[in-house]
Amino acid sequence: MSATEITGEPSAPLENGAPVVEPPPPARTKAVTIGAVTKALRQEFPDISISKIRYLEDQKLLSPRRTPGGYRVYTPADIQRLRTILRLQRDEFLPLRVIRQELAAGRTDAAEVAPATTPPDNRGSRRAAVTVKGPPSLYSSEQVLEDTQADPKLVKELEEYGVIKGENRNGVIYYDETEREIVRAVTELARYGVAGRNLRVFRTSADREAALLQQILAPALRSRNPERRKEAIDTLENLAAVTAYLKHLLLIRDLRQITS
Repeated sequence: MSATEITGEPSAPLENGAPVVEPPPPARTKAVTIGAVTKALRQEFPDISISKIRYLEDQKLLSPRRTPGGYRVYTPADIQRLRTILRLQRDEFLPLRVIRQELAAGRTDAAEVAPATTPPDNRGSRRAAVTVKGPPSLYSSEQVLEDTQADPKLVKELEEYGVIKGENRNGVIYYDETEREIVRAVTELARYGVAGRNLRVFRTSADREAALLQQILAPALRSRNPERRKEAIDTLENLAAVTAYLKHLLLIRDLRQITS
């Protein structure tokens, strides 16, 4: 009697007289919802939101699969691609058009950047995430000095020249995360002899750029419609990244002339 007759199932094929064991089918990669993606990335990207992810999808940077019911689901590869996009925006100030080109060229090295929990290192450290959205976190002057290893005299000089501005609360000076990162960057420049008074040109340039962007988006930023105002803030951050990249290109062009 054959094995089929005994078990009711076809017998396994034989190879050299022994049954061939078929490998198990590959496990399906688990996909998650857009809400789960937002939650998973929020620690590293505090400003992440469902609307921002959808905006990146509208810009053809992401292509999540849709369920029969129309819901977006993201695979680990989709999430890694999103993480790369967000890091390129935050750490290299690249506009979306350039990010699209980088991804098309196979750019994935941004995904290898150390996670947000990596202890700060003043030399070549990853820039901390800063955003124009929401109330900023505050740090005492002692915390800023400890985090940045800055010279207290340098911080005082930055205050005097209006490069940073602290907030006095019950006799203690506090700085937000943006001011803290300014101190960190200036500390690096100070190693090359750059003093606070030399930074007024950066402050003047930033003031002019902020005024220009405010002029472009003023009606939407003043809107009483929360959704429209939120979209305007998202656009403001994207425009800020574009202008930062433009400044970078102009600087590189001028530096090439110096070195030629």
